[in-house]
Amino acid sequence: MELVAVLCDIRSLHNVASIFRTADGAGVNKIFLCGITPTPLDRFKKVRQPFAKVALGAESFLAWEKKSSVTECVHELKKDGYAIIAVEQTPASKPYDQTLSAIAAANPKLALVIGNEVNGLKPAIIKLADHVIEIPMLGRKESLNVAVAFGVVAFETRKNIKPTPQ
Repeated sequence: MELVAVLCDIRSLHNVASIFRTADGAGVNKIFLCGITPTPLDRFKKVRQPFAKVALGAESFLAWEKKSSVTECVHELKKDGYAIIAVEQTPASKPYDQTLSAIAAANPKLALVIGNEVNGLKPAIIKLADHVIEIPMLGRKESLNVAVAFGVVAFETRKNIKPTPQ
């Protein structure tokens, strides 16, 4: 199975770096950094030290690519045979722990699409998704930190599936 992550307009350098570290641990093959999502490199192509400190070097060996448009990125992934899984709370979203195993078993290529810390994913991206999943919340808060949410769904996706060697 191939697993990629699509990060849409995530603002925080620290959240993105944390996702890199978690993605490595979960066996993610590649990360697409879309829109305003920061990259590990500054404008002079040097590693951002705060990024490297949080990612603990994952930015140096985990494949990543900057994309200006999340819509184009999702279309390209669909064309390449990826099932698109939007992680977002919507009236139609399904609990991650009740659906990810079946989705992963039926699709050899998966793309987890994670949205902005404040506004989540845009409706147009949700509409492009093959599946929309959410993490049910039992407390008073409506959602988890974006990096934590990514970790929950990435590891659940890999739970019973042998990762593709990187």
